[in-house]
Parts: sequence; structure tokens; C-alpha cells
Amino acid sequence: MNANDYKTIKHFDKTGDVHELTFSYYHQMALLINDDWRKMLAESITRATIRHRYKLIAFVFMPDHEHLLVCPEMECSPISNLLKAIKRPFSYRVKEYLKKGHNSLLNRLTIQQRPGVNTFRFWQEGPGYDRNITDEKTLLAAIQYIHENPVKRNLCRQAIDWKWSSAKQYLVPNAPADKGLPKLDRLPLNLSVPE
Repeated sequence: MNANDYKTIKHFDKTGDVHELTFSYYHQMALLINDDWRKMLAESITRATIRHRYKLIAFVFMPDHEHLLVCPEMECSPISNLLKAIKRPFSYRVKEYLKKGHNSLLNRLTIQQRPGVNTFRFWQEGPGYDRNITDEKTLLAAIQYIHENPVKRNLCRQAIDWKWSSAKQYLVPNAPADKGLPKLDRLPLNLSVPE
């Protein structure tokens, strides 16, 4: 698949289908290593899912990418609108943060889009990865994959140790959500969590 194919990925917005979304930061740079930025991203996700009528089922914030599992409610916006509502406000806030601090990262993330037009780029260009999930087995495997991502990358020993994930809310009974995390709706229907 070449770079232009990523810009034309077809999204299927069907009520009841869960979307497994993955999007990377510019050039897969480890940009999300600041807790303040992670909290800003969580706020952006919560606002966008409420506004566009999606339920957040699972998530993980990694240094160079993130995974979200979302399920549309009745009469929801297209997934592309949800992605814009997450990415644009967050990217704007990061850019303003970098401007105020005269941070050199601002220059690294500002690219020449065309002659005379510079663009701030926090996100990797394109819509990222979007897979529709329609069955329980695939959904449970996706949740487990998302939660194990920080363990596989040696960021923690157990999935529940990574604060920037929904793992603890799934694996620890009655665990309250940590402050700064996006609002989680958990599994749709009567699906159960893998042990």
C-alpha cells in the first residue's frame, strides 16, 4: 500500500460495529511522553466521543501511537468526524503549548506543505488504521491486544500498571478511573472480559 492509499481508506459507519482505531504521531516520533499532553488528549477524546455519539470501549496511549476501540450509538457522526474532533483540538493545544515555551520541537513538527505554506503536524498524515469489529471473539482479542501493548513495549510489567490505558478498569473489579483518563463506556451488550 502506498502513501496515497492511506488517504482514501473507506470507513464503514454502521451502528453496532466497533471500530478499532490506531493512529500514530508524526514520523512515529515518541511525542506523547508528557502527562499534561496525555491529559489533554484524554479530554479531547471524551469531548469528541460525547459530541459525536460514540462509546469508548478501550484505549491505550503509547509514546508514538494510540489505540481506541469505539462503538457508534444510534444516529452518530461518521468516524472521520470523530477523528477530526479528537485530533484537531489536541494538536492545536500542543502547538500553542510549544509556542509559549519556545520549544524547538515546534520547528521539528512544522513542515512545508507547499511553497509558502507551513503546517504543524502532530499526527502522522492520513486517517490511521480503522477496522470494523463485528464479533465477540475479535472484540475481546482487540481489547486484550490494546491492554498488552505497553507490556510488549517494556513500558510496564503488567497491563494494569500502565496508567494511560483502560486495562485497570477492566481487570481490577470496581477500580475507579484514574484522573486524567478519558470517559470509558466499556463493553457493549453483554460481552465479558478475557481473563
